[in-house]
Formats: sequence, structure tokens, C-alpha cells
Amino acid sequence: MKSSFNRSQLSPNDITLGIIGGGQLGKMIGIEAKRMSLNLAYLDPDMTCPASTIADQLIVSDYKDEKSILELAEKSDVLTYEIELANSAVLKDLQSKGLAVHPSPAVLNTIQNKLRQKKFLKSKGIPVPDFEEITSIDQARRICKDSDYPLLLKACEDSYDGRGNYLIRSPRDIDKGIRYFEGRSCMIEKFVHFTKEVSVMVARNTKGQIASFPVVHNIHKNNILDTTIVPAGISKTVEANARTIAEKVVKSLKGVGIFGIEMFLEDNKLLINEIAPRPHNSGHYSIEACSVSQFELHIRAIFGLPLVKPRLLSPAVMTNILGIPNYTGRYSITGIDRAFTVPGMKLHLYGKRITKPQRKLGHFTITAETTQEALSRTRRVRKLLRVEKLLGNKKEEE
Repeated sequence: MKSSFNRSQLSPNDITLGIIGGGQLGKMIGIEAKRMSLNLAYLDPDMTCPASTIADQLIVSDYKDEKSILELAEKSDVLTYEIELANSAVLKDLQSKGLAVHPSPAVLNTIQNKLRQKKFLKSKGIPVPDFEEITSIDQARRICKDSDYPLLLKACEDSYDGRGNYLIRSPRDIDKGIRYFEGRSCMIEKFVHFTKEVSVMVARNTKGQIASFPVVHNIHKNNILDTTIVPAGISKTVEANARTIAEKVVKSLKGVGIFGIEMFLEDNKLLINEIAPRPHNSGHYSIEACSVSQFELHIRAIFGLPLVKPRLLSPAVMTNILGIPNYTGRYSITGIDRAFTVPGMKLHLYGKRITKPQRKLGHFTITAETTQEALSRTRRVRKLLRVEKLLGNKKEEE
């Protein structure tokens, strides 16, 4: 582990940012870090991960491997992560020895467990859906009997992008859900009949300064984020309330870095869904549509640099490019040449070698003078870009 350093007395070329996770978020953090001439050291289990193309050093290992995290720490001045699967216990020990780890291991530990996360938010007076820990099938049956269907059964740990959710529509789904998560701790949460899913990216630096981004409207399909629209199309009162709640979350956590705060809007009432202690898919629009991106504010925050309030420069729509259903293997993306003829279109391809069902392979963002124009152009690009199977020299369109 490097000794503590004085940033003002060092050239950026002498500073190494360590990142646990070399996926698209880690890569985009790194692209911004390279603009500031920082060195990059990554830890990722895949030697061909998206960030491998920009890494100065890459340690190929599991996110939780203690030895590998210690090796990464030896190379790093500041350590951050792009995925919640990092080992919070090892990071806590490193922090106690003087390494700057942001967001802190305590924050990561709180957020890694959904039940612990919801209990923390509730203790701080932050609005969340009703929830209860599951200790047995009989208890789950009693909870469901006394509640209105549907309900959400959630795995408390190691779940993201909706992979840890099981919808209980009727009594016969209870046992199926418990078996689905067999051996894992779970909680039951009230299903929110929301009118919109919204989110806010909030940055907080080491000095406690906070800056939040505009509120966005998120549209999910099959539990995966499909589209983000900004402005969110909500009243000024709801927007102000969403930013206030999101900032309160980050202040309560005493978090440092960028945070994605996801919320449900139900009859003008906002409830926290989940917190991401890192850059978030719903903040990608900020690269093109804001005066400063979520990735720049993350780097500013973890290095104790001043934050600025992001300004929305234009309406925007961000759309994910997802893997083919029921297919894992090599792929190609067609229609790129025609997509580039659509005004305001910016394409981001992550460089993943293999596609999997619903895997995030890239995204595109459309900026325009109005939201409706951005949505119209988005529909055009959707029709043009296609993910196709690549079998030998033959392409088979799904």
C-alpha cells in the first residue's frame, strides 16, 4: 500500500487510482481519469474486461479475493470500486491502515445487504416501502396472508439488475420463491404500484460538499434498465423533493463518491428503491447532456477536489444495447453506419467479447432540443442497431 500522499505536491502522472471491477463503469471512470493523466490499476476476473484496453495494470482475480485486493492496494493511492461485490472486510482493514477507500467500506457493507440498507434508511427517517426479514417459510406465508398481492421476495445479498427479485402474485408462488433463493437470506417487500421510476445521481467529496444531478425517468424491461429520459417529466415540487431525499441519503451515509439513488413515484409520494455506491447506468446521459459527467464528479469527490453543480445542457434519452435472449457467444452489432446519420446520437460500445442474455453491451444517447424529438430519434436508432449472433464467419440475426 502506498503511503498517504499530498495531491497538491504531486504530478497527476505520479498518482494511481485503483479500481475494483473492470466492467463498463470501471472503464468509463478510467477514461475520465486518463483525461486527468492518472495511472490506472484494476482488479477483475476477466483478462479481456472492458477496462483492459486502458488499464496500466490489471490484476486478474475475483473481486473478493483478499490477496489480490492487497496487491491492488499496494499499487494505489486511492481505491474505489464499480461493483458492490467487493470485499468490504478487507477494504475496512486497508482503510484502518491509512489507504483512502471511497466510498468507505462501512458504506459498502451497509449497501451490499438489501435488508441492512433498508433498515438503515428507515432509521434515518428516509421513506422506503414496507419490508420484513424472512426467517422461515411459515413466517413468509403469514406475512403474505396479511398483505395484499403482489409482493416482492428479495435476496438480501449478491443481487443486482433485478436478478435478486422474485414476484409473488399469489399464495402458490411463496414456496416457489423460497426454493428459488434456497440457502440465501431474503426479505419480503411491499410491491409499489408506481407511476414512474426515477433516480438521482449525487456526489459528495471528502470535505462534505454535495452536488446532485437532474432527476431522470427510468424505464425497465425484465428488471433491466432499458431507457433513461431527462428531464423526468415530473412537477417541480416532486423534482425538488427527489433531490432533497437523494442528498439526505448520501449525507446520512457520509458517503464519498458518486451515488445512484433509485426511487419509486407513487401518487406524488417518493420511496427509495435501492442505492448504488458508484456510477450508475441511469447517469450515463450526463456524459453528453450535462456540463459535467457523473464520472468526473466521482473522481473529483474521491480525490477531495471541489464539486460543481451539474447543469443540464439539453433534453436527452439514454438507451441500453442488450444481449440476445437465449444466446451466449460471439456477436456483432449491425446498423452502426446508418445510426450515425441520426442527429444528436452518441454511441458507446463496451468491448465485451461475449454476449449473454440481457448483458449490457453498450448504450447510445440522443440529445435534442425537446424530449419528444429525442424520443423520436431514439426510436429510429433502435430500429437500426441490431445485436446478431456471430457463428464462425456467418452471422445469424436473432
